[in-house]
Amino acid sequence: MSGFKAFVLRGNLVELAVAFIMGAAFATVVTTFTDVIMGFVSKVFGGSPNFDNVELFKEDGVAGTGIPIGTFLTALIAFLILAAVLYFFVVMPYTKAKERFFPSPEPEGTPEDIALLTEIRDALVARGGSTPPTT
Repeated sequence: MSGFKAFVLRGNLVELAVAFIMGAAFATVVTTFTDVIMGFVSKVFGGSPNFDNVELFKEDGVAGTGIPIGTFLTALIAFLILAAVLYFFVVMPYTKAKERFFPSPEPEGTPEDIALLTEIRDALVARGGSTPPTT
């Protein structure tokens, strides 16, 4: 029972639950905003982009005989609009705000891997007697 209590009270579980709920609510906001953009597209082009009836390799005049690619095209266009909305209205502003308000600290001193390589070089030079190249 103590293991279950530790699992439930773990901070990551609560954060994950909150993130899931916020994500579901945010999905509604993004979907409705995409609908707004689709409304603008329909005003500009005289109708909402709907390719549901497009078929490849369709026989002349016979509906339903081709490969129904139209539904995929409609979903693909909706996905690209949704991705653009998320990127330009969420990801970019979030990244800029994060960089502005929480700048990453500059690394101090020599990185650990460079310091280790320098030690190895100096040890090899001391052992072999040759001088290290200057950089």
